[in-house]
Amino acid sequence: MEYTVQKLSKLAGVSTRTLRYYDEIGILKPARINSSGYRIYGEAEVDRLQQILFYRELGVSLENIKEIVTSPSFDGAKALREHHEKLLAKREQLDLLIANVEKSIAVTEGRITMSDKEKFEGFKQRLIDANEKKYGKEIREKYGEDAVEKSNKAFKNMSEEDYNKMTKLGEEIHEVLAEAFKTGDPAGELAQKAADLHKQWISMAWGQYSKEAHAGVAEMYVDDERFTAYYDKDQPGTAAFLRDAILIYTGMNK
Repeated sequence: MEYTVQKLSKLAGVSTRTLRYYDEIGILKPARINSSGYRIYGEAEVDRLQQILFYRELGVSLENIKEIVTSPSFDGAKALREHHEKLLAKREQLDLLIANVEKSIAVTEGRITMSDKEKFEGFKQRLIDANEKKYGKEIREKYGEDAVEKSNKAFKNMSEEDYNKMTKLGEEIHEVLAEAFKTGDPAGELAQKAADLHKQWISMAWGQYSKEAHAGVAEMYVDDERFTAYYDKDQPGTAAFLRDAILIYTGMNK
């Protein structure tokens, strides 16, 4: 079956403006333009739009979606299976949050009691998803699927006490690092203290530790502009300084 912009817009629940924009940026071209100048979409375009909307629902940027769906190696069936897995995970998180709200309502009504740990069920998964969206591709390419999944599992199962400890470690790293940076010496006592705190932090976050992985992360802080911007937001050069301190700490500065 074929559709005009108006008909496809109503079918998919997106605006005609969106469809025209997708055409302009080359992510969803019509099958043809008819004699009256109307864009005409066929079955392949309908399937492409479905894929685009799945990716949008999962928070993927249009730039990345275009790269994915226009790739010669794009496998629609494989993509659908991946969508299914991710949407099931998203549903699981929503179910946890819904259950959390229901319990919280029951607590306020005096019907049940709720532990502090239970109050935060579902929120850890949101943090994992946010991190996955921002850095998942690079981290998985660098350390592999198994390492990332183990890290996510360790974080998800972390106790409230350990989570609070990890948060405080993160704050302490920035405080010590700022003071260490002023010395200009990545081998100095303060810089090495920052590196040790960072080791403790990633050990908790990952549920495991190796000098090689620690050094690899330090390199990524400089190689990836997003990490660099995070550490350099208060003082340019901090990311490189932390990298140097960690490479000295791990003995990987040779």
